[in-house]
Amino acid sequence: MKFRPLHDRIVVKRIDAEEKTAGGIIIPDTAKEKPQQGEVIAVGPGARNEAGQLVALDVKVGDRVLFGKWSGTEVKIDGEDLLIMKESDIMGVLDETVAQKKAA
Repeated sequence: MKFRPLHDRIVVKRIDAEEKTAGGIIIPDTAKEKPQQGEVIAVGPGARNEAGQLVALDVKVGDRVLFGKWSGTEVKIDGEDLLIMKESDIMGVLDETVAQKKAA
């Protein structure tokens, strides 16, 4: 990708929602809601605090994150639909290892 976000901005690729319900009913595209989960594709260097020091971001490339339904700005880069948002728009990071330990 030939795009580098600035400051505390993050590029996120939406993770597609399930196409079927638990009962096996297929959901048509027109009835689907936009997924609120995504994978971080790129991150900026961080924001500056009041003293002018660079504060690194908490998320990193490859993290799966949850964000608000209307968060970010939709863009198309290299033919791929992506979201650009500030780190503050992200509600949290999904930790796969915690989910796997609870399931076991």
